[in-house]
Amino acid sequence: MIQLQNVGKAYETRRGHRWVFRNVDLSIKRGEKIGILGRNGAGKSTLIRMISGIELPTQGRIVTDMSISWPLAFSGAFQQSLTGADNVRFISRVYGKDPVEMIGLVDEFAELGRYMDEPIKSYSSGMRARLGFGISLAVDFDCFLIDEIVAVGDARFQQKCRDEMFIKRKDRAMVIVSHNDNYIREHCDSAGVLAQGTLTGFADMDEAYAFYKAHERE
Repeated sequence: MIQLQNVGKAYETRRGHRWVFRNVDLSIKRGEKIGILGRNGAGKSTLIRMISGIELPTQGRIVTDMSISWPLAFSGAFQQSLTGADNVRFISRVYGKDPVEMIGLVDEFAELGRYMDEPIKSYSSGMRARLGFGISLAVDFDCFLIDEIVAVGDARFQQKCRDEMFIKRKDRAMVIVSHNDNYIREHCDSAGVLAQGTLTGFADMDEAYAFYKAHERE
């Protein structure tokens, strides 16, 4: 289980301390799929970066006994001067995986071809996303954090992403951020809405979207 206990995040701005959200409590069980809703700037991506460990909370704590992916749209951890293959080798050692096997799995999924041997700094944003997605699948976490990533690539590649995530890994926990109503309803069991500076949880999707719409312009 992943537990967020009284979690909050603030940043220093020119106008002082600004809280993005506060007093967030959330539990994510193994196999559970939770959608995160909220207007732009409400803190959705910040929240999943905190769950992944990329950012630390300003208040509260996050405890887990599950392995958690980085946000699948996030490529900030790549070493830009190294090749895609070299980045895979490095990450495979961090997670105790076989580098040769990892490179094969990532190469097959991401379909980068000769670019696997080119520096990351030469990649487009879509290529970085495909590489990051492929590495996440090769490590194979207990919980995946998804931030609109399945929109990367053409229709065929998007379907490939959906098959890998929601069919082959349907037993994994997921936290999904998306502005697509149908996407959240199709893949999630429940939803949380970031509004009024905190997260409100809903077991019923209709109630979640009604609350979201009511606070969409705050």
